[in-house]
Amino acid sequence: MAAEGYAGQLIGVVTLLGAAVVAVPLFKRIGLGSVLGYLAAGLAIGPFGLALVSDPQSILHLAELGVVMFLFIIGLEMKPSHLWSLRKQIFGLGSLQVVVCGILLTLVGVVGYNAPWPVAFVAAMGFVLTSTAIVMQVLAERGDVNAPRGQRMVSILLLEDMLIVPLLALVAFLAPADAAHAAADPLWQRLGVAALALGALVGAGLWLLNPLFRILAKAGAREVMTAAALLVVLGAALLMELGGLSMAMGAFVAGVLLSESSFRHQLEADIEPFRGLLLGLFFLAVGMSLNLSVVRDNWLNIATGVVALMLVKALCIYSVARFAGSSKADATDRAVLMAQGGEFAFVLYSAALAQNVISENINAVMTAIVVLSMVLTPLVVVLHKRFARAEAPSLDGVDTPHDLHGNVLIIGFGRVGQIASQAPLARGATLSVIELDTEVIQTAARYLNFKVYYGDGARPEVLHAAGAHHADVI
Repeated sequence: MAAEGYAGQLIGVVTLLGAAVVAVPLFKRIGLGSVLGYLAAGLAIGPFGLALVSDPQSILHLAELGVVMFLFIIGLEMKPSHLWSLRKQIFGLGSLQVVVCGILLTLVGVVGYNAPWPVAFVAAMGFVLTSTAIVMQVLAERGDVNAPRGQRMVSILLLEDMLIVPLLALVAFLAPADAAHAAADPLWQRLGVAALALGALVGAGLWLLNPLFRILAKAGAREVMTAAALLVVLGAALLMELGGLSMAMGAFVAGVLLSESSFRHQLEADIEPFRGLLLGLFFLAVGMSLNLSVVRDNWLNIATGVVALMLVKALCIYSVARFAGSSKADATDRAVLMAQGGEFAFVLYSAALAQNVISENINAVMTAIVVLSMVLTPLVVVLHKRFARAEAPSLDGVDTPHDLHGNVLIIGFGRVGQIASQAPLARGATLSVIELDTEVIQTAARYLNFKVYYGDGARPEVLHAAGAHHADVI
């Protein structure tokens, strides 16, 4: 009997892996991306497809660890000083987007669907919380995570992750009197527990983790280092979960605290395989969670809801981005990529259902709307990439070289070029730098206070203007 149980579990694992191995390369080959491949594979093998997997919710809870590990790796790349420099984007830009989108989406529910305002508010705020998993996966595939446009999206996602605690508190406040009376802890107690959990995590990160990894490194057991990396990620996630905060937020904070550690690269290498596998499993589970029976029974409300909420949210994101000074291309890209609901909507709707703020039918309909918006986003991204007109790059602050006389000429100012510039600068050399990417030039001027000129290093006349004939080293 036990052997049959193990065989059944193994069949489920093989089914999940097989679906991913078949669908993802196929979808990438036809240009639709890996995320849409995972979602389609999940829909095909789930309980409303071929029914090869019957319990997508348990898989979804496990696979959320993929999002957790992704945020840990992002944290490793983000030193505290860099995070501090993003504070205006996190709390300024992020807050503005959340507030404006929350108001407009609530009005959609009240005016368009005659929903009571507490129900419309909860449904709207669940949709405001963008899917961290989908946005981060697309940014990673494009190589935009550390680009300025990617950093702005990451900042907004971080604020939305932090919002889950106050939103859950608001759900308790909106609950009917009998449900509110039955609710457990008061708001001040929840905030206190969250603050204690965060303080404990920061304390452990500052004073315990680096000594722990030094001891394990001296032991020379690589598998123990991998186990310790997983322990840090999952332990931080569990601590934040017990404190009522987001697991992903806990992993991100742990990553930031270890970003200046000498073990950072080893930790990233150890976590990366688990992150990729679990994140793929998350997308499979989202596809399996799409309840086609609910979609069939409420198709009109769901269809109009998906279109209305995604369209209003996209217009809101675009308007906020333009108001904050982003270019039309960046604002459009952000609107297309962040117009869906996210995984935290499931948490918010479940809490609202438990406290009788929303009904079972509204919970099912809104869950289907969020899942469909997540499914549609990769497709919309692909269509935008194919049909959008490329915007000419901004040349603000970009100058072409003319009669430069630096004794060291550096061609290209990417990561390698920036590293190569350090030694000549330390020896007092005069540098001339040319770069073809205007965004790199503007970023170097804005954040590094470094003058880089625009030019193609493959053209002899550009090299001459950049002073190649005077330079001692190129």
